Amino acid sequence: MLDLADPATDPFEVAQHAADVIAERTAVPRHDVALVLGSGWGRTGDLIGQTLATVDNADVPGFRRAAVEGHSGSLRSVAIGSTGRHALVYGTRTHFYEGHGVRAVVHAVRTARAAGCSTIVLTNGCGGLHPEWGPGTPVLIKDHLNLTAASPVEGANFVDLTDLYSPRLRALAHRIDPGLDEGVYVQFRGPHYETPAEVAMAKVLGGDLVGMSTTLEAIAARQAGLEVLGISLVTNLAAGISDTPLSHQEVIRAGQAAAGRCGALLAAVVTKIAQDA
Repeated sequence: MLDLADPATDPFEVAQHAADVIAERTAVPRHDVALVLGSGWGRTGDLIGQTLATVDNADVPGFRRAAVEGHSGSLRSVAIGSTGRHALVYGTRTHFYEGHGVRAVVHAVRTARAAGCSTIVLTNGCGGLHPEWGPGTPVLIKDHLNLTAASPVEGANFVDLTDLYSPRLRALAHRIDPGLDEGVYVQFRGPHYETPAEVAMAKVLGGDLVGMSTTLEAIAARQAGLEVLGISLVTNLAAGISDTPLSHQEVIRAGQAAAGRCGALLAAVVTKIAQDA
């Protein structure tokens, strides 16, 4: 049994084993685009195209059941419209704050690459630092600040992150929705929400969005050779920006309210990625 927590285990070997299981369970030998669906993005898979197969996370090596309310504990193989290409859609992610280690956090990304994907779309629900970005606003990630004090890259492997969030894919998204804003995403460890002082610090450092995911996955994606598109859904104003207390129920409600718009936007982006591939 391959164990990601065992330092002697090659995490890329586990990812290949997981990809083999996914190919067998879905009867799709190769996927083209992967999506990680964060809070508020759950309807996207339904809008991309026909779901060909659904696989429980617990049946795939290295994966875990959903630990956060509002996330799905399964992955899907979805036909991307009439393009002849396939999306591997993850209904949940392993968060760093769950305590399973960085390898577990980025396992889905490495599995996507092993499954044949060349592009990955990372989504999340986040806190916004700009009052004009009200709940329900999608924002493209143009860069990030990783404040987790961790990295998925092991050993002396020096990975260039200069253009981590693909300018090409962001330009493609702008063609679909010219009104999209862009921002710098800041990942804190969580699971507690940020304090007003921490939010103020993030803003001074150049941040526009705060959350508890995505940056470690994006780094792993770059190491694996995947082209990355990151999109955040502002589900609430960050601590200190608004007087309203923060709660996960607020995040879920905002995600549900924005599900139609965000799902349609992301489905259109994924279809265009598949057409241009």
